[in-house]
Amino acid sequence: MNSPRILAIDIGSGTQDILLWDPSVAPENCPKMILPSPTTIIAQKVREATAKGYDIFLTGKTMGGGPSTRAVKNHLRAGYRVFSLRHPALTFNDDLDKVQAMGVQVVEDRPTASSLVEINMADLDIDAIMDVFRRFQVAQPHIIAVAVQDHGFSPNESNRAVRFRQWQKLLESERRLEEMLFQDPPWHLTRMKAVVETVPGTWVMDTGIAAILGAMKDPWVVERLEEGVAVVNIGNEHILAALVKGNKVWGIYEHHTSLMDPSQLSDHLKRFRRGELTNHEIWKERGHGCKTLDRVKDAGAFPYTAITGPRRGEFEALDGRRAAPFGDMMLTGCFGLVEAVTWNLSQKT
Repeated sequence: MNSPRILAIDIGSGTQDILLWDPSVAPENCPKMILPSPTTIIAQKVREATAKGYDIFLTGKTMGGGPSTRAVKNHLRAGYRVFSLRHPALTFNDDLDKVQAMGVQVVEDRPTASSLVEINMADLDIDAIMDVFRRFQVAQPHIIAVAVQDHGFSPNESNRAVRFRQWQKLLESERRLEEMLFQDPPWHLTRMKAVVETVPGTWVMDTGIAAILGAMKDPWVVERLEEGVAVVNIGNEHILAALVKGNKVWGIYEHHTSLMDPSQLSDHLKRFRRGELTNHEIWKERGHGCKTLDRVKDAGAFPYTAITGPRRGEFEALDGRRAAPFGDMMLTGCFGLVEAVTWNLSQKT
């Protein structure tokens, strides 16, 4: 397929950022949308059911939690019931005993309760997106690529630990970031697998990797990659930083945005780029972790910083380039998805 149109969807906790990449037109003219995230939409539906005094029945797939999880807990606190099929219940915890301890009743079929609102859980509503394209006479995509944050199936241990082990494996393998795009994701990446089950043939990637790849498309960053750049994505829920030199990653750091302030993050990044920040320290702070390759400790490595992400405005004190590939910071993850798909297609020719 020559120059395919790629529908790139970067799904976060606050927004879902959508780009229809069409190589035949300038990037600025490609259709794009910034919409509420699927979990935010689900949370609103739950709150509406709470306000009306209805019980809830959850169907569909495993998806991202956050806002929807908080809304379900509030619904239960208000004295109303929540029933759920197994797969959507895994959104709240990979241990279904803990889900039921929350008060969610995991069932096999729709209950017969009256005043019951059915809510379908899914990270991807492709019919709604395609309907918008049809209404505006936008050409349909050839390929769909979706980024979600997948902690990995972890019923018996902290999902922070499981998620960071994935980053450690990436570092140790020294694979390119583009290689972390999947059509058949590993079994433990249940959220990615749910997306592929929702729309078969979809390519999937972690949001953190997509953001790093997208930031690397900023011209300022491109000119400095051979010297070494610390790429920092400040998302609504997580801060992810990667030490990148050439096309390889030399270090990964991940923390929670809500637990960080500019001075603390600045200190972390200074020690991270020198290979002095430990995984133990970040873990004690309830972050995900930190890992660098031994050769990061070489003097003068990674002198530059590129910053992206929807909450970067709260960290203006950080000294670095405000990366915005093709002039649009909110689509950084989408541009990363396009880059990954394009690279993978090139390997097949």
